[in-house]
Amino acid sequence: MYVLISPCILNPDLRARGITCQEDLEWYIRAIERCRRFGIEMIPLPCPETLYLGADREPGMFLDRLNTPEFAALLGSLETEVRAIIDERGLPLCIIGVNSSPACGVDASYYGPAGSDQARRPGRGAFLSRFPDIPALDVADFSRYRVYLAAPLFSRAEKAYNISLFEILSSHFFEVYLPQEVGDDSHHRGQMTHRDIFHRHLAALGNTDVVVAVIDGADADSGTAWEMGYAYAHGIPVIAIRTDFRMVGHHEQVNLMLEQSSILVSSTEGLLKTLKSPRCPAASRT
Repeated sequence: MYVLISPCILNPDLRARGITCQEDLEWYIRAIERCRRFGIEMIPLPCPETLYLGADREPGMFLDRLNTPEFAALLGSLETEVRAIIDERGLPLCIIGVNSSPACGVDASYYGPAGSDQARRPGRGAFLSRFPDIPALDVADFSRYRVYLAAPLFSRAEKAYNISLFEILSSHFFEVYLPQEVGDDSHHRGQMTHRDIFHRHLAALGNTDVVVAVIDGADADSGTAWEMGYAYAHGIPVIAIRTDFRMVGHHEQVNLMLEQSSILVSSTEGLLKTLKSPRCPAASRT
């Protein structure tokens, strides 16, 4: 199992001068950590911009600097090299690209001319657009893999469902914090145990990329609602999964505060799509 990865993720010095910020570096580190955590081999793509313009280069748009027959020929040659790797190893899990890159953008690329409506246009960069058959994820999306699973955990059925979600998410290369695995869940536990469990959950919330919240039932579990509110207040994305068909109002499935502070999905398929699982990324765009 392997991914094709933009080489600047592994070596940021390959990027144009002055464009790499601390947030970029954090995304790169986390993307590499995810691959190592799940045993995903990283095969670097060649860097067309470095090969064509050199390593020490000013940032630029595709139309300004790369829209030449020579660059097109280079892309064709590099595509042949990458296709040879795919023929030998089979299709990769996905390509991990870098948005805004004229060559390796996934959802958007700097196209140009600067200051025009097409300075940054939707779609893949010039190099990744040559691989429409291979799904691609931006490095920022791939780097968000730590999930806090907020859910009721008081009955066998609830715990079994939580475990099933845990197993599904883990199989899609997400690292999942499952609160029901932390501490004594009996009614005999004391205040010290309560405090310890609370602080362990709080620490996990502060070290997560996204909260997945189960909000089935006539009303959402109070602990789950608290965790959703905490995440929203701290800028942590929340995806709420509700498979329950009941409605509490004409326009509410469960509670408007919970719905408005999260992305609501109704199935595990919708959850994985919203999480941008590398096993089922969005349809390729050229």
